[in-house]
Amino acid sequence: MYRKQFGLTRHPFAKELSPDELFVSQGGRELEVRLGHLLELRGIGLVTGEVGSGKTTLCRKVVAGLHTGLYRVFYVPLTTGNAMDMYKSIAWELGLPTERSRAALYKCIRDEVTRLCSENKLRPLLIVDEAQHLRSDVLEDLRLLTNYEMDSQNRLCLLLIGQVELRRRLGLAVHEALNQRIVVRHHLAGLARDEVPLYLEHLLRLAGTQLPLFDTSAVEALFQATNGLPRKLNLLAHHALMAAALAKAKAATAEHVQAALPEAA
Repeated sequence: MYRKQFGLTRHPFAKELSPDELFVSQGGRELEVRLGHLLELRGIGLVTGEVGSGKTTLCRKVVAGLHTGLYRVFYVPLTTGNAMDMYKSIAWELGLPTERSRAALYKCIRDEVTRLCSENKLRPLLIVDEAQHLRSDVLEDLRLLTNYEMDSQNRLCLLLIGQVELRRRLGLAVHEALNQRIVVRHHLAGLARDEVPLYLEHLLRLAGTQLPLFDTSAVEALFQATNGLPRKLNLLAHHALMAAALAKAKAATAEHVQAALPEAA
């Protein structure tokens, strides 16, 4: 309802941004560097963060920039079942038949990874999102799936993405073998205070305006209420602009942010 009033060509806080339109924070730049290092090592990586910190979005940006002639990416968004369910999800991504036997399915996946590396000269990358929900036995099977000890170089690169709880779980003794094989770790926090106005300006510019639609007090209120977490920030900023539009204001203020809090809760 505020697009016309503020002269916006599109919704500034929509989820559907292309990878090249994403705002990259300092934490995001560090993540890109670490993921690049992970791809070189072909090992196991761990990316964690609070809900709404943009973990998956920033990883998607990195993956979108990979050369399709060098990398083959397989994405498993969520699995809460047993190891067999995980193997089936991976097999579907690989375009393989879902064998009934766990051992047969394991071998089938390993053989396909070997084929991609040796015949197609591709580097397979398996991304498992929402990994904090994985059962302990599934985490162990994922470690075994990446274990090519007879080779001088790893073949399958594994990236686990999850909430903070995942870091705690991997620190337990039961996961010591997996924890020791993690070569890249990164925890993604919210935007820093000085990044929030840049983030808002970036999204508003993409939506067709360079006008400061959030005054200084509103920016600070947004940061205080969201801890700089992009998902929460987007939602609250959206409702704050709605409140400003209803008040026929030229820009959102801290009062509009406060008024929007119940809507964005």
